[in-house]
Amino acid sequence: MPQEEALTTTLSAAAIDGVVDAAVRALTTAPGASRRIVIDGRSGSGKTTAAHRIGRATSARVVSLDEFYPGWRGLEAGTAIAEELVRTHAEGRVGEYHRWNWDAGEWDPETRRVDPRVPLVLEGCGSLTASTAARSAAAIWMDGDASVRRASALARDGETFAPFWEVWAEQEERHMAAHDPRTLATIDVDVA
Repeated sequence: MPQEEALTTTLSAAAIDGVVDAAVRALTTAPGASRRIVIDGRSGSGKTTAAHRIGRATSARVVSLDEFYPGWRGLEAGTAIAEELVRTHAEGRVGEYHRWNWDAGEWDPETRRVDPRVPLVLEGCGSLTASTAARSAAAIWMDGDASVRRASALARDGETFAPFWEVWAEQEERHMAAHDPRTLATIDVDVA
C-alpha cells in the first residue's frame, strides 16, 4: 500500500469536520502525558484526511501505518509497530520505525524517529487496541458504507489497491474480532 494521500471524494465532509474538531479539542486539552490521537477504521473511511487536518491544526506529528505495514498482508504486524510507537511516546522516549518500501517489497534502511515532545497522531487500520487507547487523548473509529469507502479508496489509490481490497478487508475483520476497536473509541463516526 503506497503512502496514502489525503482525499475526500464521496465521504461526508461534515462527519470528518466533526472528527477533526473533537480530536483537536481532546489533544489541546489533554495533559502532557496523553498527547496522542489514534485513528482507526476501515479502508477508505477518511482516516488519512482527518489525521492530516488534525496534524495541521495542532502541529502534531502524523504517522500512518501505511508507512510500515510490511506488504498487503501486513496489518497485524503494523498493529504491533503502532502499539510500540504509542508506548514509547507515552513513556517519553523516542520511538523508531522503518518504512516499508512497497515497490521493492522490503524495509528501507533509514530509521524514522518520533519525538515524544511533539504530539502524535497515529492513523491506520490496526492502530486502535486497548494498549493504544489507554495511552491516547482520543481514540477514533471511522467507518461507513462499504461501497462508498471502496469508491473513495480506489479513487485515492487507483488500480494499485483494487486487487487487494478483499485481502485487506479480511485483515480488517480479523483486527476487529481481536481488538474490538469500535468499543474502545472515544469518538465513533460513520462518514459514508
